[in-house]
Amino acid sequence: MNDPTTTLTVTPEDVVAFVDQWQDTLQPEAVVWCDGSTRERHELIQLMQDQGTIEPLNAELRPYSFVARSEPTDVARVESRTFVCSVDPEDAGPTNNWVAPDEMKNTLLDLSEGAMRGRTMYVVPFSMGPIDSPMARYGVQITDSPYVVVSLHLMVRVSNTVLQNITAGASWVKCVHTVGAPLAEGEEDVAWPCNDTKYISHFPETREIWSFGSAYGGNALLPKKAFALRIASAMARDEGWMAEHMLLVRLTSPEGKRYHMVAAFPSACGKTNFAMMQPVLDGWSVETLGDDIAWLAIGDDGRLRAINPEAGFFGVAPGTSHKTNPVAMDTLWGHTMFTNVAVTQEGDVWWEGMTKEVPEGLTNWRGEPHDPHSGHRAAHPNARFTVSVDQCPSLAADWDNPEGVPIDAIIFGGRRSDTVPLVVEARDWDHGVYLGSTIASEQTAAAEGTIGVLRRDPFAMLPFAGYHMGDYMKHWLGMGERLRSQGRVPRIFQVNWFQKDEDGRFIWPGFGDNIRVVKWMIERIEGQHSANDTALGLTPHPEDLDIDGAELSEEALAGLLRVDPDLARADLNAADEFLSTFGDKLPEAIRAQLQAAHSRLD
Repeated sequence: MNDPTTTLTVTPEDVVAFVDQWQDTLQPEAVVWCDGSTRERHELIQLMQDQGTIEPLNAELRPYSFVARSEPTDVARVESRTFVCSVDPEDAGPTNNWVAPDEMKNTLLDLSEGAMRGRTMYVVPFSMGPIDSPMARYGVQITDSPYVVVSLHLMVRVSNTVLQNITAGASWVKCVHTVGAPLAEGEEDVAWPCNDTKYISHFPETREIWSFGSAYGGNALLPKKAFALRIASAMARDEGWMAEHMLLVRLTSPEGKRYHMVAAFPSACGKTNFAMMQPVLDGWSVETLGDDIAWLAIGDDGRLRAINPEAGFFGVAPGTSHKTNPVAMDTLWGHTMFTNVAVTQEGDVWWEGMTKEVPEGLTNWRGEPHDPHSGHRAAHPNARFTVSVDQCPSLAADWDNPEGVPIDAIIFGGRRSDTVPLVVEARDWDHGVYLGSTIASEQTAAAEGTIGVLRRDPFAMLPFAGYHMGDYMKHWLGMGERLRSQGRVPRIFQVNWFQKDEDGRFIWPGFGDNIRVVKWMIERIEGQHSANDTALGLTPHPEDLDIDGAELSEEALAGLLRVDPDLARADLNAADEFLSTFGDKLPEAIRAQLQAAHSRLD
């Protein structure tokens, strides 16, 4: 941490003006400009230990790792308090909460008056994407949370080079965050300061994000969903690229040929597991490029290319184990920030799904002794780990290539117990956009809502698109037109790993066996197989899926690929009803795909 007047060779005047303006409003006790250094991180970690915000884990078991416990009301994304404040309410659309920009800013300015009294304002310059990439974008976040600053160290590229590039004329996004918990003189602080009143507000036209009241996850780590998706999606529409809720991977065949894929799944539906897949088929390898967000643009070669704008993983811990995702477990060997997990007697972390047996003597996510007979979880369902991508054993050596990688296929998926087959290939780009627009998934604990309830989540972007979803679909269709005229169009697929049998057990083995489905996709790209033309799209002939060695009968596989017309018709009617909420903004091409789907079913 440093004083910019003595350490920075260049300080952008507009960033200084931004900081000065908010310093006057928030009235912090001190202002610290961050540089992303190891020393800075260490000092903040020591500060948080002194404040009781984090506690160290056993250094022999989990070196330089810590656990934080949030306030119990501050544990997840708060979609009901997340707003897109476009000038025209029509631009926000029916899937976003809208408030007029001036009204929202007045509300937040009133709340922010003196909100950092007794606290330190940290100024954090960061880059989304490799700093020298033409696809990178810059931002500056101010915050009064040391937990947020350390998390940003792990999640994005915090660097003074960003300030130098802004001085040279680069545009940047203004990110304002406060926990909204001022300290009176002599008042004792709490371990996890926050406010019952919460706002996460986005201003697409002016490229600003204002967050008040929460210190947790995407509510406070503003480069994450707020910038990388909500604001970036609006930037991408205006500038002709795409900001997507997608993992990014490289697959290499036994013949040594490389393929790159992006995949959009709703939160907690297996993106990290896919991104770190250990294939069960000999000769195949998977390298991780990103597990959550991808930015895509048409390159000079006419192909759709992608980068991972992040530099770390912010993953859901429960359900992660050496069986489900051994790479993730190896990534968490140390230098990791855990939030709302349980702690063992030995001083290591634990969560539901990590092991079959529940260890004795656990301390739960609230810091209390865990009673295994209480019916309560030891770890919160949305417990998280934050760690640098550099620790991932499957990370591609060139993961931060500033030019990105060429995309061969786009995959959509969701958590469905029935209705959606194991894999469907779109007939063409427009049909693929239709599949993406009708994605539905059973609710998980990563966001507010009743777990298990089915909700539509177009492109896995329902909570993250920073403008009208109908216009978002139009932008996807427009990108397809450009790709058709300029170069190679990626194939689009839909997957569902989550079908269940009558006893509620998953039928498809999943995890490393998912390579069997991806192999079929690649073979389709290479023109090696025909496919069944079903009402929903193109599905594999069962004999074309390599299931040798899989714990799966031919009968079960046939069931996974079957299209039940009654279930499909009910789902289509529900999708039709959902899409009708976009009114005149729904593109004609999507209406045509709906009509064609009805006709095929009839």
